[in-house]
Amino acid sequence: MTLPPGYEGEGFRFDTGLTKEIHTHNDDKTRVCKLLKPLYDLKQAPRQWFAKLSSVLKADGFVQSKSDHSLFTKQEGTSFTAILAYVDDLIVTGNNLSCIKQAKEFLNTEFKMKDMGELRYFLGIEVDGSSQGIFLSQRKYVQDMLEEYKLTQCRPLKLPMDTHVKLLSTSGEPLTQPETYQRLIGKLIYLTLTRPDIAYTVHVLSQFMHSPTSVHHQAAKRVLRYLAASIDQGILLASKSAAKLQANCDSDWAGCPNTRRSTTGFCILLGKSPIAWKSKKQTVVARSTTEAEYRSLAMTICEVIWVKQLLRELGIKEWGSTPIFCDNQAALAIAVNPVHHEKTKHVGIDCHFIKEKVAEGQINPTYVSTSQQNADVLTKVLTVEQHQFLLSKLGVQPSSLLA
Repeated sequence: MTLPPGYEGEGFRFDTGLTKEIHTHNDDKTRVCKLLKPLYDLKQAPRQWFAKLSSVLKADGFVQSKSDHSLFTKQEGTSFTAILAYVDDLIVTGNNLSCIKQAKEFLNTEFKMKDMGELRYFLGIEVDGSSQGIFLSQRKYVQDMLEEYKLTQCRPLKLPMDTHVKLLSTSGEPLTQPETYQRLIGKLIYLTLTRPDIAYTVHVLSQFMHSPTSVHHQAAKRVLRYLAASIDQGILLASKSAAKLQANCDSDWAGCPNTRRSTTGFCILLGKSPIAWKSKKQTVVARSTTEAEYRSLAMTICEVIWVKQLLRELGIKEWGSTPIFCDNQAALAIAVNPVHHEKTKHVGIDCHFIKEKVAEGQINPTYVSTSQQNADVLTKVLTVEQHQFLLSKLGVQPSSLLA
């Protein structure tokens, strides 16, 4: 057989245990590379690669996390090393440089790897260290989006969504090419990794992925104009804040005009650093604001329990009762008083584990005024002043404020 144009020369070698090839020579142009086991494209390839990586790390003494299976930790006396995997990209960290170097050398003996040095850029997320802590942002990612949609010179906006607009599934004309809208929303969803300020807006827009209209597309373009005004915004993982966990939860009762379902919003902070947040439509129609807030409280507690388990595996063992701030007095009363039968008999039994966690002392439902409720930014569109105020409380800030 004759080799296709552009395939002359020697073969290459990348051996992770999954990829093999037949070596070719310049003097024999009738032979081609045969790929036996690819790392990408085939459905079973990522699973087999991760199984190989896991077995190698476990053999070296690493323990796979039960909370996040892509996290591996190793404790040797006072030395702690952690490896986080995403397909074939790895982050290696710890409190002992010699142990980190040893882990990288071990990985390099098992796989063909390239050491990229100190963490600066990972999967579109920029990592900047300063005296205040670690700042995570997606500045380049936002710039690339604005260039792609030709909005680098647009008039910037101060809010990601119009406060006077309620998006309906029937608003506007259906798009002839819905893939354009779907691709844009997919990019915005990934951006919420470091931008909780757009989480609620993206949550609303993602509900129209199956049948977007011109109105929905304009609302998505508005988000880009908002991003143009805050390209360098991100979250600060503060180095000097106390290791205390706290959470805020909120809901917007019957806020969805299409289904009349409520939206749950919560954010979890470790000291002053935001580490988890979500804006999500509830699965059932709540019959009252109390029920909506109670369901929001239940979802937040689930996330807090998961975060606590993950932090224990990272070496933080002792936790007191975690305060969960809620601005609904009735929901708090139900959480601590099991005799409110008339108010709760229509609420699903899955929500009532709140009482168990309160009794166990794991969480402490606490009242906070609506004006100080951090999770408000994840459930509704606010005024510009309130939007900026809550973002500052969440630790969301531009990189220009770093020392």
